[in-house]
Amino acid sequence: MVQSVTLDTAKELIDAAERKAEEIDNPMVIAVTNSEGNLVAQRRMDDAWLASVSISRNKAYTSAALDMPTHELAEPSEPGNSLYGLQSTDEGRMVIFGGGYPLLNEDGDVVGAFGVSGGAVEQDMEVAEAGVAKWETVRSDDLQPEVAD
Repeated sequence: MVQSVTLDTAKELIDAAERKAEEIDNPMVIAVTNSEGNLVAQRRMDDAWLASVSISRNKAYTSAALDMPTHELAEPSEPGNSLYGLQSTDEGRMVIFGGGYPLLNEDGDVVGAFGVSGGAVEQDMEVAEAGVAKWETVRSDDLQPEVAD
């Protein structure tokens, strides 16, 4: 069964990440997806890069699809390593640099994902981690099952 965070919770996570982006003075695009990488919510802050719209969504997609943070894909995707070329698969949606994180339920299952783009990789990760930290405080009673198409 596909699981997802609710729209209201996605907004809370995005709000937390946006506060961090404002704190570091860097406009970002922030995306939340369900467990299959389908978009639940996305926000583009004023003056955030246009390219960050698709990059943030793809970071969340990658984290949902592979059950891992995107920054953990950089080294395995280098030439000669086991995932070399990953970023050119799945119609180019795979992202191998930081800013995407899976959202896990209390059993450790992926129920959604979070993606941020708009700054240096370290900034994207810092802003995304603020959203993930908010998820940790609200996740226990917020999951909703989705009907598969």
